[in-house]
Amino acid sequence: MKRSTERFLTTHTGSLPRPPDLVRMMYAKEEGVPVEGKGLTARVRTAVAEVVQKQVAAGIDLVNDGEMSKPSYATYIKDRLDGFGGTGNTFVYQDLADFPELARRVFGDPGRSRRKTPACNALIAVRETADAEADVANLKAAIGGRAPEDAFMSAASPGVVSLFFRNDYYKDHETYLNAIAEAMRPEYETVAAAGFVLQIDCPDLAMGRHIQYADLSLEEFRRRARQHVEALNLALRNIRAEQLRMHVCWGNYEGPHHCDVPLADIVDIVFLAKPQATSLEAANPRHAHEWQLFERVKLPEGKVLIPGVIESKSNFIEHPDLIAQRIARYANLVGRENVIAGSDCGYGTWVGQAAVDPDVVWAKLATLAEGARIATRAFWK
Repeated sequence: MKRSTERFLTTHTGSLPRPPDLVRMMYAKEEGVPVEGKGLTARVRTAVAEVVQKQVAAGIDLVNDGEMSKPSYATYIKDRLDGFGGTGNTFVYQDLADFPELARRVFGDPGRSRRKTPACNALIAVRETADAEADVANLKAAIGGRAPEDAFMSAASPGVVSLFFRNDYYKDHETYLNAIAEAMRPEYETVAAAGFVLQIDCPDLAMGRHIQYADLSLEEFRRRARQHVEALNLALRNIRAEQLRMHVCWGNYEGPHHCDVPLADIVDIVFLAKPQATSLEAANPRHAHEWQLFERVKLPEGKVLIPGVIESKSNFIEHPDLIAQRIARYANLVGRENVIAGSDCGYGTWVGQAAVDPDVVWAKLATLAEGARIATRAFWK
């Protein structure tokens, strides 16, 4: 993973706005409408090139493919793994249950309402690796002469797959998790073999508390979270920690989030995961105060934090001075060399999601880069 001893680097969480024509093609594919395969493949390739250039123009140091090829950061696995053909899953968000009108608005989002989450009803196996290989090839072509470690690619964690895809086949949750982990391992290793940093998306370690495990006690949830981390580490056994980052979040939706598990209740388990860097929500109103946790929690040796210093559900463009202040809070507590400035979550979590206007997204990322420059001047004279 690229590190700097001279300035604060910038990155983001993963998904970015997709071009409107690509959104229409992916809607059609998800809904079973025939889509000319070569045309979709070619459009994904050009979209990756476009989104990389936009990130570079905004001043982002550690770029990615924007997840252009995926219907979402998690549900794409149904197209790459066998074993998922059961009835669709349903979700109860504990915080939204208290606000039914808001729940209807959230679940009516064009992207979220179209997501497909068929239950696991058969043995999980790798269907093919061509899609992961194509993703790698597209990003390689898009970054041109940049070093592979300047770029990252994201993949779903075993735990988040288990969150979105109900288990109707395996004897217990642990067996299900381990089957997912082994099936996802080839994708993880394909990304790593290309030299890119692999980001594992792990909202199950936080969001899972008020969705998948809302009926458990905190200690029971913590035991499940440890189980998820163990499965993840098993799947990552052949990849160096320095080539890994992970994203932990409480759900990228505009809800009340008053049922979110505090970071203090899970941070020790999060740090048991193998990835060197941890990306966390740290800008939104529910979690912006949690930088204070690191006044008493020591960042483990060798770990890196990627705090979100811009919000992912608001069209407000953060002031660069505020961004610099947020970076400084973490740098003062865990060391300037251990902080990379990021975003709370993605800006295109589901195909068609548009909580933030695409043009505003690029303005926010440019302001992120400006805030990092301000913070750099304060910390590196």
